[in-house]
Amino acid sequence: MSATAKNVIATGSSSGLGFEVIKQLLEKSEPYNFIIGARDIERTQAAFNEVKFDTSKHTISLVPLDLTDLRSVQLFAQNALTKLGPNKLDLLFLCAGMVASAEGPGPHGSQWCTSYVVNHLSQHYLLHQLRETLAACKSRIVVVSSGAIRNVRNQDPKTLDVDLKANSGADRGVVYSASKFVQLLGAHYWRRTLPECRVVAVSPGLIPDTKLAGKDLGLTMSMPDAKTVPEGAQNLLRAWTVNDFPEDPEQVMLTSWGEWWSKDVIKMSLDTALQNKWCLSRDEIERVEGLSA
Repeated sequence: MSATAKNVIATGSSSGLGFEVIKQLLEKSEPYNFIIGARDIERTQAAFNEVKFDTSKHTISLVPLDLTDLRSVQLFAQNALTKLGPNKLDLLFLCAGMVASAEGPGPHGSQWCTSYVVNHLSQHYLLHQLRETLAACKSRIVVVSSGAIRNVRNQDPKTLDVDLKANSGADRGVVYSASKFVQLLGAHYWRRTLPECRVVAVSPGLIPDTKLAGKDLGLTMSMPDAKTVPEGAQNLLRAWTVNDFPEDPEQVMLTSWGEWWSKDVIKMSLDTALQNKWCLSRDEIERVEGLSA
C-alpha cells in the first residue's frame, strides 16, 4: 500500500453507483488505495479486473462484508484496519443500500427489517467500529443519501417505529424512505459526536440505470431530471472534495446539483432527540442485536 496514496474504506462499491465512483477514480492519475467490503469477492474482483487500472498507482483490497450480519461487520472492520495498517484513513465511503419490503423475519434474529439493517444499522455500527481511527485521522465521511428522505410516511417520525420493524408489511418505497431518513439522522449524529471529522451526506440524483433504482424502485430514464450512472457517480464524488461548507453545521446534505439542501427541506432530521433515539451506542447495538454474549 502506497504511503502517498489516499486511503479509502468503502461499502456498496462492488456494483452500481459505488462501483462507478471507484472506477472513475481508478482512471485518474492521483493514487488511491481502496479497501472495499463485498459479499461476492470473486465477482467483484472480476469486475474490477475489467477496468484494467494502473496497479502501480492504485490498489484494491476486497474484504468480505455482509451488511445483513452485524458479526460480519465486526470482522470487516478488524480486517479493514489491518489492511490499512499505520496509514491515514482519508475517507470512509458509505454507499451500500437496498430496497425491499418489510416482509418476513429480520436478518439473524433482528427485530428490524433487512433494508433497515443494511441501509442504516450495520453502517452505523461500522462507524462505531472505526470511530477511534476516524477521529485520529480526521477522516471525511461520505454518506450516500437520497431525496427519498422527504417521503417519510405521513411526515411523522412515529411511523418509523412501525414501518422499519421486521414483518411490518410496509412496502418497499415506504421502507426505503424511512431507512434512508434514519441514515440521515445518523449523518447528523456523527457530525455531532465526531467533531474531528467532516461528515457529508449526498444525493446522487434520479439514476434509473441501477438495480436499486430501476428494478427495485421502478424508475426510468424517461423521467424528468433522470441522470446516467456516470453522472450520478460525479454527483457523489463532489462530496469527496467539496470544501465550501455552509456556516451552519446542520446543513450536512449536498443535492445532486451541488448545492446544500436548506434546513427547511431536512428540518425533520434536525431533532437531536430523534437522532439519539435511532443512533444507538455500540454497546446498545450489541445488546439489542444479541452480540454481547
